[in-house]
Amino acid sequence: MLDAGAGEQRYKQYCDHLDYVSQDFAEYNPQDVAVGLQPDRWDHGQLDIISDITSIPEKDASFDVILCSEVLEHVPDPLAALREFSRLLRPEGRLLLTAPFVSMTHFAPYHFCTGLSRYFYELHLKNYGFKIDELSCNGNFFDLLAQELRRVGTVAHQFAGSKVRYFEKQAIKMVLGMLRRLSTHDQGSYELACFGLQVEATLCPTSPQDIS
Repeated sequence: MLDAGAGEQRYKQYCDHLDYVSQDFAEYNPQDVAVGLQPDRWDHGQLDIISDITSIPEKDASFDVILCSEVLEHVPDPLAALREFSRLLRPEGRLLLTAPFVSMTHFAPYHFCTGLSRYFYELHLKNYGFKIDELSCNGNFFDLLAQELRRVGTVAHQFAGSKVRYFEKQAIKMVLGMLRRLSTHDQGSYELACFGLQVEATLCPTSPQDIS
């Protein structure tokens, strides 16, 4: 299994039963740019492959499975990454993708799009020889609003030079309660917005490996 854009390799612990191969470009450092959301520290650890995700130095059809989790929004050309995954997978190999539907600036300066919709996957995975087996949304419109509302205090302090006042905090609590209630009765608002999408796809046996 190739963990493409493995970062800190947080999935490695679940892959003892697999021949796990980690890849990352290994250039991100949260101390380089004080913009947006950044972790306090970052440690790539011992990566197996250090390369651009669109040009991984492995032979065609090298992997049975490719995992690419929360990475595509950080790739300048995500279509080139999908093309590379098509090249690296064996026929009927599995591709596991997750990425935000919408996100704020994070991991700058390597943040090139805020998110990807289901229509991105439905169009481009087919074009690169994949069949989508499952596509699901994480969260819904109300959950996403609640997530951003919880950030108001931090953002107000950082960018408005002000704290959220007591009665404003109470108002936020009331709105969060409303959003929680509406989320429990949700009937498809994830089609408007959600945290992100999870995709499982299979490389079709007759897929050309040199799609351009």
